[in-house]
Amino acid sequence: MTARDTVAVLLARHGTTYAAEAGIRLRNTPQPLYQLLVLSDLLSARIRASVAVSAARALFGHGMRSPRRMAAATWQQRVDALGEGGYRRYDERTATQLGDGARLLLDEYGGDLRRLRAEADGDLDTLRAGLRRTPGIGPAGADIFVREVQAVWSETAPYVDGKALQGAERLGLPASPTELATLAEQAGPPEPPRPAREAGRGGQTDGHEIAVLAAALVRAALDKHIVDDVRAHV
Repeated sequence: MTARDTVAVLLARHGTTYAAEAGIRLRNTPQPLYQLLVLSDLLSARIRASVAVSAARALFGHGMRSPRRMAAATWQQRVDALGEGGYRRYDERTATQLGDGARLLLDEYGGDLRRLRAEADGDLDTLRAGLRRTPGIGPAGADIFVREVQAVWSETAPYVDGKALQGAERLGLPASPTELATLAEQAGPPEPPRPAREAGRGGQTDGHEIAVLAAALVRAALDKHIVDDVRAHV
């Protein structure tokens, strides 16, 4: 059993980003980037990832898909949508944070996170610091956002956060983001490739494969059954 075999099985059986699971068609455009920020906020709480994804779907399903629509929604509408998704433990605090965060994003960046990207100019520390200005986004939330957004912001790749590295350790894979990115490229994408475009035009970039692998590694870190499943099929 080689590391490449392990990655190939992991991607084939569990290779889905959290953004895709939440129904976000991630592109380098304002609305999906904002939706990823919301998802990152929800995922960073001490709550099951499946519940966070369900809550994000509920928010988006009720029209809160952009910072303007989120800010326009009432606090009770946000609470109700979070509750519908099962996100009840933190629903009131999170509803407040989502409203405040949407207004901050509108005020500071005109609702467009690409302006934060331009401000960071490829510097990850600056990008993460900018993300953490958003209410509800702490170090974990910033890690989640960067881990997923590398699929369309190539300058952030390869980004493998601490939780993903825990999954790599469980599966006996390298702890080097560069080595993991190489393995992801060798193993191939878990879904049919789509034509790549320049990141600035909204298409996929070279960070797609490592974004998918990093998400799969997080799943392995959170669920021992996934580790067992991968080992059983290698």
